[in-house]
Amino acid sequence: MAEKLYIRLGSIAKDAIHWLIFNDDQEGIIASGELPQASALEQLAEKAKNREVITFVPACDISLKSLTVPSKSTKAMRLAVPYMLEDELAQDVEDLFFAYNDIKIADNEKNCFVAVVEHAQLEQWQTWLASADIVCKKMIPDVLAMPFTKDSNIASAITLGEQILIRQGQWQGITIDSNTWPLISQSFVISEKIEQSQAEQENTAEDQNENTSAEGFSLNAYSSLPESSAEFTVNAMPEELPLALLATTYCNGQIGKFNLLQGEFKTKEKKSPALKSWFWTAGIATFALLLNIGIKSAELLQLNSQHAQIEQQIISTYKKAFPKTKRVRVSTIRSQMKRKLNELGGGSGESSFLALITQLQPALALVPEIKPQTLKFDGKRNEIRMQALSSDYQYFDKFKIALEDNALNVSQGAQNNQGEQISGSFSITNNTGKVSKKNKGRS
Repeated sequence: MAEKLYIRLGSIAKDAIHWLIFNDDQEGIIASGELPQASALEQLAEKAKNREVITFVPACDISLKSLTVPSKSTKAMRLAVPYMLEDELAQDVEDLFFAYNDIKIADNEKNCFVAVVEHAQLEQWQTWLASADIVCKKMIPDVLAMPFTKDSNIASAITLGEQILIRQGQWQGITIDSNTWPLISQSFVISEKIEQSQAEQENTAEDQNENTSAEGFSLNAYSSLPESSAEFTVNAMPEELPLALLATTYCNGQIGKFNLLQGEFKTKEKKSPALKSWFWTAGIATFALLLNIGIKSAELLQLNSQHAQIEQQIISTYKKAFPKTKRVRVSTIRSQMKRKLNELGGGSGESSFLALITQLQPALALVPEIKPQTLKFDGKRNEIRMQALSSDYQYFDKFKIALEDNALNVSQGAQNNQGEQISGSFSITNNTGKVSKKNKGRS
């Protein structure tokens, strides 16, 4: 994204706001302007669409600190910094936000660089932008977007509205009101005199330089500055639009990756409506899929439970029929059943056990009052002996007639009264003829 929208906010809502649309590739100004106050930021909402927004904020609201922290752990270092600076800061550390910069300055023993700003101030800047529907992911102190040199005696300055931005080093700078310039410029001279005096005392105690001017200090001015009686060198640089100068420095990478919007203040990206709709659709589809899987899983568990119950019933029934069986496997129960029935039947053809049972079944269905108690098969005689119970003698006669109607020979045994029930026996053979003596069976 070559075009970026640069916005410089004020300290309070009534301060003027400067903005600039800058093309990084061509380093050209597309558009620029000034808004009377923060409530007018909504006029930039359309310009902010499809452009990255970089916000500069006044360094007068931010303290740039360089420290030497005796710790190799970044986490431990950041926990210690607020309390190391507690005596230097006017506010309670609980009311301040600490944004850290991961840089290293050559020939500098400092290992921790932090920007300190009030929570309320940072929240106010974000609120102004959010109210105007402007998404900003990067917020930078304005002086850090000024040009700088490695020479600590050379500073850069530019006038922006009623303020002057001054950068004195890679992590050093101030933003002041124009009416305080004479006092601030004098402080540069005084600081330089102190440094010169210390250097001269170290070199020689005899030659004192009584010159009151600060010949070692110079200032690169990118715009006209208010008059001052301070004596130092002012280098007139080509005048530029203030935000254009800041944008150029930003594009050249002199700011690095520093961003005030860290931790709790990091901007969360807004998802587009289309993306939100897609997420809703995907969410509903996922929920439906999971619900379907859940239902199918429940059904499968139920079927598995029923299958296990049926297998247990088959095994239990088989063991009741063949109590001498020790090991029963459902997978082989059919073949075992056939083998057992063959052992019981012993013969072949219509005179076999299975044939007699088949002919016996219709009679039992016709006379349900007859309750078989035991069935014994005589393989040699091809005869079934059945002991049965009923509530009346007439049912025995009715059952005998039903058997004879099915081409069976029936010999009815003795009948005994057992309380409310009557016990009787039957000897049943096939009526189609005698079976060969070679046909053997078991009871």
